[in-house]
Amino acid sequence: MPESMLGLKRSHRCTELGTADIGRKVTVMGWVQKSRNKGGIIFVDLRDRSGILQIIFEEKDCGPEGFAKAEKLRSEFVIAVVGRVEARTGAVNQNLATGSIEVRAESLRILSESETPPFPIEENSKTREELRLKYRFLDLRRPDLQRNLMLRSRIAVLTRQFLAEEGFLEIETPTLIKSTPEGARDYLVPSRVHPGSFYALPQSPQLFKQLLMCAGYDRYFQLARCYRDEDLRADRQPEFTQIDMELSFADVDDVLDVNERLIHKLFKEILNIEIPLPIPRMTWQEAMDRYGSDKPDIRFGMELTNVSEVVKDSKFVVFHNALEAGGTVRGINAKGQGAMPRKKIDALVEFAKGYGAKGLAYIAIQPDGTRKSSFAKFMTEEEMTALIAAMDGEPGDLLLFAADKNKVVWDVLGALRVEIAGQLGLLKKDDFRFLWVTEFPLLEYSEEQGRFVAMHHPFTMPMDEDWHLIDSDPGAVRAKAYDIVLNGTELGGGSVRIHQSDIQSKMFEVLGFTPEKAQEQFGFLLEAFKYGVPPHAGLAYGLDRVAMLMGGCDSIREVIAFPKVKDASCLMTEAPSPVDAKQLEELGIEISESVTGE
Repeated sequence: MPESMLGLKRSHRCTELGTADIGRKVTVMGWVQKSRNKGGIIFVDLRDRSGILQIIFEEKDCGPEGFAKAEKLRSEFVIAVVGRVEARTGAVNQNLATGSIEVRAESLRILSESETPPFPIEENSKTREELRLKYRFLDLRRPDLQRNLMLRSRIAVLTRQFLAEEGFLEIETPTLIKSTPEGARDYLVPSRVHPGSFYALPQSPQLFKQLLMCAGYDRYFQLARCYRDEDLRADRQPEFTQIDMELSFADVDDVLDVNERLIHKLFKEILNIEIPLPIPRMTWQEAMDRYGSDKPDIRFGMELTNVSEVVKDSKFVVFHNALEAGGTVRGINAKGQGAMPRKKIDALVEFAKGYGAKGLAYIAIQPDGTRKSSFAKFMTEEEMTALIAAMDGEPGDLLLFAADKNKVVWDVLGALRVEIAGQLGLLKKDDFRFLWVTEFPLLEYSEEQGRFVAMHHPFTMPMDEDWHLIDSDPGAVRAKAYDIVLNGTELGGGSVRIHQSDIQSKMFEVLGFTPEKAQEQFGFLLEAFKYGVPPHAGLAYGLDRVAMLMGGCDSIREVIAFPKVKDASCLMTEAPSPVDAKQLEELGIEISESVTGE
């Protein structure tokens, strides 16, 4: 029968004890990791969030009643033990922080019993994720997950401390806001008080932090909960936390400087890793040309080479057609992979097709200098020699080429270089390579919507020297926008904001907003801009992504206490779920059969 604590107070967490405590009487509490009855002596591994401590039960110390209770212990029982710290009688366990000591139990209380868990509570669990997420309250007991969440907590605490010391004020912004559907889809919340009207959950605090700058608060930050109704992947969730900030009287360099020092502090104090400052910067155009990505992984080479000029007179129809259509031909050199089996090359071709390629052309240079190529018969020897030279090809290299529109070529080769690097073991999780990507395009053309849309958001300041192109060539206008990238993952992004009402109005016009539509959606911001707005700029990190990379995890689900799965559902609580008909009636909502499928 479970017992109460009856006035017992825990004196230490498990790993707070060490050899300096030998001889001390202590009270420890936690979960039974495992119990081993050796006949007359019972060894119990006690676990709490700090780690594991070995407890020894012998009848001469804890009495017949205590020993009888110890014999009943099973995995995940919650217990309280009073005993004395001793030097470990057996071999020292070098794998445990408490491997040199043990506690000899004098009394035991079973605070809570446990059924047999549906999977072992152990590090690096091999249990399928769906089962672990269904029983997330058990999964969260695993030491590796607990370390992840403690690391996340440490990031949040240090970030708050740092920004406060830098003069930032922590201010909360609303989570029930006006829907402004520009970008990802909003989550909508119906209003009972205003029938037929809806709030949106914020995709970011963007407008409110700009209004705080209008209100004179100078420097703001918030660990903000944000929501986006979009398809999920390993580094994306429908609800997430941003380290959000905004600075008045600031330009690009001011934002980058304070954030570089924040990153330096986090990595030094949490991981004891010195991040070299300043962090390198690269324009968006250079990142795309060199790496095929605006979030390039710079831990390895294999950069893209534009060979369009070299092959422009080639009779190879794939190259010829791409160039005729205004595209490019680019390649990557997988050094030392010239002997890759044809089967693996074919697998790379299929991989490339998943990113829009119609195929991949290749030249495999054998160690003896001979070549195997998918298109050699369409090229003269001189053309092949020039192409290999342009690619810095040597015996033993594998040269891979994509030919299409720029975007397709970038997507294909950008993904391909990372895929090959992964196969070659070049993606070391403890090699942290930061990069600022700057000067993004202000706008990108949406074929789906038939108009230009903001690459970041409609409040991003254009580069001064490009603004004259806004009517004649809007796609060529660069923005004062910047992303912070780590090992191929975008950690966060920001920009200098528009603070002049005439530029803001022009931006809305270019984005297809009528003055009436702009007023309807953003009237409160435009109104604020009439009353003295300081130049301001900001940035927001994904806290989950920062924790994921610092913790060496493969998914942000490993650093979030209660994450959603790919279809945005929670396997543990079974959210989302239908609601009572009376609730819907109060809100004036009727669910159509086409939605329910009934």
